[in-house]
Amino acid sequence: MATEKPKEFIFTATCSASSNIVASVTSFLSGRGCYLSELSQFDDPTTKRFFMRAVGYIESGDHTFEDLSKEFPEVAEKFDMDWKLEPADKPCKVLLMVSKFDHCLADLLYRLHKGEINMEVTAIVSNHKDLRPMAEREGIRFIYLPVTKENKPEQEKALMEIVEETGTELVVLARYMQILSNELCDKLAGRAINIHHSFLPGFKGGKPYHQAHERGVKLIGATAHYVTSDLDEGPIIEQSVQNVDHTFSPESLVAVGRTTETVALAKAVKLHTQSRAFVYGNKTVIFR
Repeated sequence: MATEKPKEFIFTATCSASSNIVASVTSFLSGRGCYLSELSQFDDPTTKRFFMRAVGYIESGDHTFEDLSKEFPEVAEKFDMDWKLEPADKPCKVLLMVSKFDHCLADLLYRLHKGEINMEVTAIVSNHKDLRPMAEREGIRFIYLPVTKENKPEQEKALMEIVEETGTELVVLARYMQILSNELCDKLAGRAINIHHSFLPGFKGGKPYHQAHERGVKLIGATAHYVTSDLDEGPIIEQSVQNVDHTFSPESLVAVGRTTETVALAKAVKLHTQSRAFVYGNKTVIFR
């Protein structure tokens, strides 16, 4: 008769770097019958900041997950630690924002169905109606929030009400073609991910792939990052690149761009939902 596999937890923490942090955390967990199957840590020599992620389960003893959550603050206080302890199988509540391009949305939904990303889609929000049929086929709530210069504050307020109402933990801009206000970026700091093309050199404005073709670029890619008020310059989570050459037409570059965008965004969302991404300042620490 097969025994039931113990439920795993994910523990994450960050604080000022000092001695005995790892020993204190692991001693606390092992002293309560926990087995750690994965442990990652990093001391940033520049910021003097410590980052840690552990995966484990309660192997023996009478302690429960709730006991760990109640008792760990005593350890955390010693190091002024920001920490989180959650069941590993708990899905992250994700709100997807789109405009007219469907490739990133389709890719994320496919990976969701295949069990590659542990998330629950709370809603799909769009400033256009083009992708409503895709949402309805999936049985996902579709919310149309058209944005103009005049109604932008009102619609961003409505968006935050949706985030709060649904308990959304992460907002993903899956090719949402609107610039968020500084105020909204601040409210979603550390819990909103965007995807955009990446070229060497960089191209601003419309039709970046056509500009890239005219300049004869040899490398194109995409960058997934946390949203900040600095447009397309937030803390980077994941990047995807591909070599191209003179034989690529603008349309071919667009096609390659779709692939790099979907790959980078999916990896970034997965890293976030697995609590592998830490933000500090304008940088990230990523535990693979």
